[in-house]
Amino acid sequence: MRRLLTLLCLLLALPVLGVLAAWLALDAAALATLSHQFGTVLPGYALQSAVLTGGVALGVMVLGTLTAAAVTLFDFPGRRVFEWALLLPLAMPAYVLAYAWTDALQFSGPLQTVLRAATGAQGALWPDVRSLGGAIVLFVLVLYPYVYLLTRTALGERAAQLLEAARLLGAGLRRRTLGIALPLARPAITAGVALAVMETLADYGVGAYFGLTTFSTGIFKAWLVMDDRVAAAQLASVLLVVVGMLLWVERRAQHRMRYTTTRRSGGAAEAEPLRLRGGAAALAVVVCALPVLLGFVLPVGWLGWMLVQEVRYSEFGLPLARFAGWAWASFRLAGMAALLATALALALGFALRPVGGSAGRGTLAPAAGLLSLGYAVPGAVMAVGVLAPVGLLQAAWPGLPVTAVVTGTVFGLVFAYLARFSAVALQSVQAGYARISPNVDETARLLGTGRWRLFGRLHLPLLQRSAAAAALLVFVDVMKELPATLMLRPFGSDTLAVVAYNFARDERLGEAALPSLAIVVVGLIPVLLLSRAMRAERR
Repeated sequence: MRRLLTLLCLLLALPVLGVLAAWLALDAAALATLSHQFGTVLPGYALQSAVLTGGVALGVMVLGTLTAAAVTLFDFPGRRVFEWALLLPLAMPAYVLAYAWTDALQFSGPLQTVLRAATGAQGALWPDVRSLGGAIVLFVLVLYPYVYLLTRTALGERAAQLLEAARLLGAGLRRRTLGIALPLARPAITAGVALAVMETLADYGVGAYFGLTTFSTGIFKAWLVMDDRVAAAQLASVLLVVVGMLLWVERRAQHRMRYTTTRRSGGAAEAEPLRLRGGAAALAVVVCALPVLLGFVLPVGWLGWMLVQEVRYSEFGLPLARFAGWAWASFRLAGMAALLATALALALGFALRPVGGSAGRGTLAPAAGLLSLGYAVPGAVMAVGVLAPVGLLQAAWPGLPVTAVVTGTVFGLVFAYLARFSAVALQSVQAGYARISPNVDETARLLGTGRWRLFGRLHLPLLQRSAAAAALLVFVDVMKELPATLMLRPFGSDTLAVVAYNFARDERLGEAALPSLAIVVVGLIPVLLLSRAMRAERR
């Protein structure tokens, strides 16, 4: 069993290894392509990606830290609502937010048209949203919850008590915040920023729609426009190295968080947050309300308005029959990937269980660790990693039908989903296993229970919530996935994400509203469950 699981993990890790293998097959043509990229497009890709990620890192660090500190350390009107409302932008994919704000704020949009008519102004009233600066703002609005969530957890677990002790010792508010709260939260802030930067580098929808020249858009251009497999693999490998460094920073920060936070004991009283009044309370409300309004409430409202306008003025009405087909394709792919990833995660979690002597030995644990890296791999890199080995095999053995099996098929697409999102399911299942004491397994073994009976009669009932959470997270991630789906989807099998992108690319933003809203509604489910779990933990 462990050998089969090891083989599956290594098989799903092939896309990552396939991208890195591009450097092992450097010949004269590949070196010429690499030299050409260094002299032409690579500096531009690197510069714009660096500016984009630098701006996003600074923005999510400031906004996420401010909002987390506000709701954790202070009390002000609406604080209880903002505690969960600040998570809502997590349900909004960045490319959907880009469609909404572009339609609302563009030069020919209704807002600028009405304001120009009312004021008599000429020309644009504000900078174009479809720019590098606009992309930075959009990414900050949808990615700051990573920093908010981790920082809030770090501050809530220990900072409130220490700040109260510092206050009793006579320390001022500024000293308490800068000298105690921020140092305690620094590892959490670092981990959240690293996650946000990885998501930014993985994006393709916003970059392509805004006309940016980032690594992800460059990979697509090299593969689909220039038809240059070597150039795409080389660009993908550069991006993979950068993401690997960010992943190392995130893991290191998460490791340090264990030493900077300590959970409250069940009987410990929670320190009361500082009550704000007057201007300070109003400022806290504004700081917490703006990201929720700009990152979720107003964009969802505008998408709804776009949908109403499309129904009212469209000659043919809503394409409900076609929408049903797109939704079915999305749900079918997401459902298959969720079930397979959850089943694999349950099997891996049981095999890696440190009970019974041999569990977790050999190559299974390193193979599972290699599989866990897949979630950090951008979708464009994953797609290239799936297709690049196919091209090499086809060139070496022209009669091998590997292209027909992987390229443009449901199998190839689900394989890419599993390679990227199995780590999400595995993490959830392992969290569930961490709550099951090994003594339970030892007792069952002493009573003569076999391993399969132990798994089926004992572990599965206890892991129902963890398995459901794993399936839900993978399902939502697949529903939102755009770059890998664009490159690997079967002909004529468009998902909601692909359709929304295609409509927006063709400036048919009204038609993009319906699939975009459907993606947001699905993405709301885990966000609401997370906020509910956090409220329950507080009680």
